[in-house]
Amino acid sequence: MDVLRSIMLFAFAFRLRSARPAASHITRLTATATFAYLVALVIPIGTSRPVLAPLTALLVLQASLYQTIRSAIRKVASVTVGVLVAVAVATFIGFSWWQLALVIAGALVVGRALRLGDDLLEVPISAMLIFSSVGTHVAATGRIVDTLVGAVAGLAGGLVFTGKPRVRPASSAVGELAGQVSGLMDQMAHDLTHEPSGEDVRAGALADDARQWLGQNRVLRVEIEKVDDTVREAADSTRLNPRALVAPADTAQATEATVALRGGLEALEHATLTLRGLTRSVLDSAEAASAASPIRDQSTREQLASVLAKLGEASRTYGRLMQATPTGDESLEEELAAEFNEAHELQEELANLLKPQLGDGSEPSEWPLRGELITHVDRLRSGLSVEAVDAVARVQRSARHKRRARVRTTAWARPTPRSQSSRRRPQRQSASSSRATSSFQRPR
Repeated sequence: MDVLRSIMLFAFAFRLRSARPAASHITRLTATATFAYLVALVIPIGTSRPVLAPLTALLVLQASLYQTIRSAIRKVASVTVGVLVAVAVATFIGFSWWQLALVIAGALVVGRALRLGDDLLEVPISAMLIFSSVGTHVAATGRIVDTLVGAVAGLAGGLVFTGKPRVRPASSAVGELAGQVSGLMDQMAHDLTHEPSGEDVRAGALADDARQWLGQNRVLRVEIEKVDDTVREAADSTRLNPRALVAPADTAQATEATVALRGGLEALEHATLTLRGLTRSVLDSAEAASAASPIRDQSTREQLASVLAKLGEASRTYGRLMQATPTGDESLEEELAAEFNEAHELQEELANLLKPQLGDGSEPSEWPLRGELITHVDRLRSGLSVEAVDAVARVQRSARHKRRARVRTTAWARPTPRSQSSRRRPQRQSASSSRATSSFQRPR
């Protein structure tokens, strides 16, 4: 009974923790909208029931202050343009169906010229509401004032409720994507290793597996788009973040981390495209009606599977390293570099097996397929090793240097006797010059 009660308490705590972000989001929207309505009631030139102010505040308030400011500018611009178009038309002509159509068309043209994006429809909506009202100028003034109040309230809500830069969800998303890419490589290696040789390959068993790989690759493209949105939100959360005034070093480190995550995501995207090309080459080789097809050779398939399996291990290690961003882990960096070196050695052995066969001329050697296979494998390994390692190592080196500089600044800020300071100054200069010399002589 006690065990069951403990399980129920744990489940309740887990649900409460998972519902905390939703409750925070609802509270932020409700407080901002209510604040906008109360402020709009105080302004005398607004409307009697300024429901447009809380509506604008709800539409303006975004997850980050940068997105909130951008949304507020577009919202105010779209409403103002729509009101001006309606007032300009109502000054010279009356109200009828063809005049309403003229107002809608003119508002859409002006809104598209201003490139308002998702707020384009707000222009004709505001124009229609003002154009159809009895007191055009009074309604126009009230609508603009309510919109401005809502936009200001949304900006205030974005400023007050701004949280920390959301780097952790982005790093977790990139790490999970790396695990999915490694899973596809493991599946390809498993199917290549357990595929029988001879006529069974031509019969379509390996070709069917390759088509399944293509399906999994399409799923990865959808996941890449989702991760791209997460990384973009993390980058927006670091822009114009008020916490930068309190902890500028942490915000700068978060910004560099988002740059590294963007580079890592691009590396995984390139790897996915390369895997698609490699899958097409395997499929073409499996469907080729020639005994010289490279994929029909058992040793070639096993060696290709070994390379893919090792790259899958490197991709998993890279995912764990991305999840440790921006702190980093030197042991994971060394493990990743070692796995890429082993993959390079296995690739060299695969290249020897894929050398074009010189027959008696009675049948083709299928050298284009052999070249395609080794080209895709080399692009996959080099792209991951160069782009992935550099993207992570750059931000982690920067984080380590900042921590050392912070410790060094704290140490030198302590008051010391004049004699000790004079004795230490030449050592400091020599140390800094030696560091500059070593960094200059380090090969890039």
